[in-house]
Amino acid sequence: MDIARPNVAKEKRRKRIIYAVIIGIVLIGITVVLARLEPAAPNVERNLVWIGTVKRGPMVRQVRGLGTLVPEEIRWIAARTQGRVDKIILRPGAVVEPGTLILELTNPDVVSAAANAKSQLLAAEAQLANQRVQLESQLLQAESTAAQVRSNYEQARLQAEVNDELYKDGLVSAVQLKLSKVSAEEAATRHEIEQKRFAFAKESIKPQLAVQEAEVERLASLSRLRNDELSALQVRATMSGVLSALPVEVGAQVQPGQNIARVADPTKLKAEVRIAETQAKDIAIGQSASIDTRNGIVEGRVARIDPAVQNGTVTVDVTLTSNLPKGARPDLSVDGTIELERLDDVIFVERPAFGQERSTISLFKLGEGNEAVRTSVKLGRSSVNTIEILEGLQPGDRVILSDMSPWENNNRVKLN
Repeated sequence: MDIARPNVAKEKRRKRIIYAVIIGIVLIGITVVLARLEPAAPNVERNLVWIGTVKRGPMVRQVRGLGTLVPEEIRWIAARTQGRVDKIILRPGAVVEPGTLILELTNPDVVSAAANAKSQLLAAEAQLANQRVQLESQLLQAESTAAQVRSNYEQARLQAEVNDELYKDGLVSAVQLKLSKVSAEEAATRHEIEQKRFAFAKESIKPQLAVQEAEVERLASLSRLRNDELSALQVRATMSGVLSALPVEVGAQVQPGQNIARVADPTKLKAEVRIAETQAKDIAIGQSASIDTRNGIVEGRVARIDPAVQNGTVTVDVTLTSNLPKGARPDLSVDGTIELERLDDVIFVERPAFGQERSTISLFKLGEGNEAVRTSVKLGRSSVNTIEILEGLQPGDRVILSDMSPWENNNRVKLN
């Protein structure tokens, strides 16, 4: 006989609810645990990354840039007059001395102007000579007249003295004596006037010649100028060195002031190094530098810093203090390294692929195993190959310095 159990259905329902709640709690717990679990560290080939070791000790701050060797003494030769290139005597690379003929220009107008200036000068000189002869002739005439008047004066004076003695003896009359004295006074007056006239004629020669002499000097200057222009048709070197540029060809027309040849001294070179504007702020005149000519390294010192920025770089002139290696020549490409300062005791590491000085970056620091953990690192002063560590790393730590941007969303990587 069956016994009725009215609570069985209720118990089964309660158990189902309890089991469902338990299962739900377990699923939620598993979900939370799985959500909190970090993703598996991606694998990175060890031989594909660059690993550096943090060190402590002295660090030399340097900046580096590309540049060229340029002569310290360059002299452009400009055309002094308009002309056409008629003949090129020397080509770039030729050794020249002061006065060496480089090329010849032609200009008929310059030749004609020089000839006209010379003829005008000769005519003015002839006119000056003729005027000088005329004035000297007039002076001689005045001198002759003065001498004649002086002779007449002496005769009249002597006659008056003789008549005075004869008058005392009663041999001449008083009227005759008075006439002789009047004649003597008249002769004395004429003598005085002629002497003044002679002196005036003598002193007036120089002022009268001054006008013509000034004209001769003016024409002489003009003639020298035209002759210089004529001589300038033969373009000559003005210093010892090597003809480094000749930007004209036969038949080319040149204008006054146009550069037609460049002479440089190849024995005195300097380096023009272009430094990135972000790295040039600490460069100062007098700092040591080394120039790599790819055939040897030459020591030097910073001599000049260009105040302007061109194409994102600052040009720095380096004077070379040691002998240049063989093969060094103007326009040779070089690498320049400038020493900024020496830091005695700092923590530093080789410069990572990314990261500027005085910034904070993330680097993967290697642990005891094969895992590397992302670490925030504060950087300080930088050099060409090294950079100072201010915070985040200690001496002996090993970090990955390569570009790790493919794993920028991972905090850990595993090296194989």
